[in-house]
Amino acid sequence: MLLRVASRLLAKAERSNDPRSTRLRLDQRELPELHGQVHAEAVGRVELLLRELCGTGWVRLILAPEREFAGFVDRKPQLELMDFDALAAWAGYARRADHWQRRLAAHLEQHWVDSDDGAKRSLIDYLNRSPLSALSTVSTEEAARCLHDLRELCLSGAAMPLREASARVFHGRSKVLDTRDELLRLLGATPGQFWEAPIQLLIDVPAFFDEALFIENLVTFERMADARAPEWQHSLLVYAAGFKGSAKRLRHRGGCRVYLRTAMTGALSVDPPSARGLAVVSDWLFDRADLPVRFFGDLDYAGMQILASLREVFPDAMAWQPGYADLLAVLASGGGHIPETANKERQADPETTGCAYADEVLLTALRGAGRFVDQEAFGADRQ
Repeated sequence: MLLRVASRLLAKAERSNDPRSTRLRLDQRELPELHGQVHAEAVGRVELLLRELCGTGWVRLILAPEREFAGFVDRKPQLELMDFDALAAWAGYARRADHWQRRLAAHLEQHWVDSDDGAKRSLIDYLNRSPLSALSTVSTEEAARCLHDLRELCLSGAAMPLREASARVFHGRSKVLDTRDELLRLLGATPGQFWEAPIQLLIDVPAFFDEALFIENLVTFERMADARAPEWQHSLLVYAAGFKGSAKRLRHRGGCRVYLRTAMTGALSVDPPSARGLAVVSDWLFDRADLPVRFFGDLDYAGMQILASLREVFPDAMAWQPGYADLLAVLASGGGHIPETANKERQADPETTGCAYADEVLLTALRGAGRFVDQEAFGADRQ
């Protein structure tokens, strides 16, 4: 039973774009031994075996929150994959992608035409180190044709967004070339020939501002832009969708697009203060003019990690104390939620962010409470 479940979980992981977050629902189809049991001892036996497997650290058991009179089956058990290689070795599971990759390498050895044998060898070595698993559902001949088309595109000198290039040569699959800089170089691409889509920054510009405040969640950004309170009356509000605000291309004109949030009041127009403010935003963002940077997000480990990443782009960025003070008060009053009830149990403690307030106050509070608070709880008493 465990071998069957393990193999199903591993097979699902191979089909997934992100094997690290693969979960298998232990429903009637996947684990009939658990369902329809008359005797509690039978269910207990299956549960015990599952927990023993989880004890290896290769998988983790995910259960819905406890409820009165809810048994093990009622808690909708799932298995989450933690260590593919270890579980595969125990279950005797052979990766589908491994067989396909060996066939692809053999096909390229025989049919790949290159005037430089060293370049051919480097390409095959790269693919052995970093397989194109996304193509493992097509024939090796078709995969080789795609690689040939990609080389022709690289050598043509045509420039375009990276995902457009991927979709063009891989039959509509736009993400195959993500993080494949080495492959592109091996196939003849020049620096800057293909580029990631620009970061989209949504900003709300007050008549005067003396700091830039990055806000993690759109709902909070909109509410704060609609109702300017004294604490953020002079803040340039910036929304960049979580970790995207920490991408280094944010500070390059070709890697970022700024969108101005305006109120629709009759005729569409940009008020003069906002128009003047855009010039200041440009000076700060692209020409490195000085402007204090603050960050406000969820009071959880992911939010702290975003702050740490943001500091790699804006070294002086700090946690925004007025907002986090509100969330700390929620936490201190017993509010918030445990990570498992919001699918946040995989969040890892960043240990340090480089911001003294975040490191000494916020992370300490999170570790002590064992609970998180969503940013949307900010200012609830103001409404």
